[in-house]
Amino acid sequence: MRRGTILLALLLGGCAKPPGAGVGGGIVSTNPCVDSVLVRILPPARIAAISHYSQDPSATSIPIAVARRFRGIAGTAEEVIALHPDLVIASTYTPPATQAAYARAGLKTLLVGIPDTIAESQAQVTQIAEAAGAPMGGARINAEIDHAVARWSRKDGPKDDMPPSALLYISGDLATGGSTLLNDMMTRVGFRNAAATYGLTHTGTLSAETIVTQPPAVVIASERESRGTALRHRLLPHTPQAVFPRVLINCGGPTIPPALERLAAIRARL
Repeated sequence: MRRGTILLALLLGGCAKPPGAGVGGGIVSTNPCVDSVLVRILPPARIAAISHYSQDPSATSIPIAVARRFRGIAGTAEEVIALHPDLVIASTYTPPATQAAYARAGLKTLLVGIPDTIAESQAQVTQIAEAAGAPMGGARINAEIDHAVARWSRKDGPKDDMPPSALLYISGDLATGGSTLLNDMMTRVGFRNAAATYGLTHTGTLSAETIVTQPPAVVIASERESRGTALRHRLLPHTPQAVFPRVLINCGGPTIPPALERLAAIRARL
């Protein structure tokens, strides 16, 4: 808690520029996961705008109080071009028409995808930091990730031991399957991803029959109470339920250390 409080204080202390102050130059991010990197490696004055998702409690990976110190944008071509930024960092899922508009306006653009592993996430942090002109900031984030991986990775047990299975829901009835960053983290702390065992790749829904027939050792979900959690309680009355905060689900990068710590804590209780 103390580390989180200190980080929040440092970020808030440096965010003297109110939303909308100043036009021209700086970096515009239309990706909330990029936002989470930029606010940790750049002076606030160099960030012209961040994604509006970072100002939404259900989608952000940074403290809301920090996010609201910056201009939030939806990422339309008109909004971004009007800011005349030095660099735009956006998702590879940005519509082609928007990308073309950026190009016609002569904007330098970096497109980033969704990493499926911790290593890919670290490579993306390096890419963002270098493009932003702050490579040492990216190196610091990656060093923190390396430390967390070393600390929370579970050592292999006896060969005949089967890791306990965990079913992790990112929202409602959407579970995370194999080939995802969350799957990588779950595996490292000593879980077997139940959804991957069921055959789910990436993110998707699972039938009640599948879950009841092969119940996991624990269900992990981002919500404390919802229709989804109520249904799972009825389907799996004897299966432990654990909360994994939504803020740890949305992105990798700086979110990986606290996410690993939380998953390891859940694993340790089994």
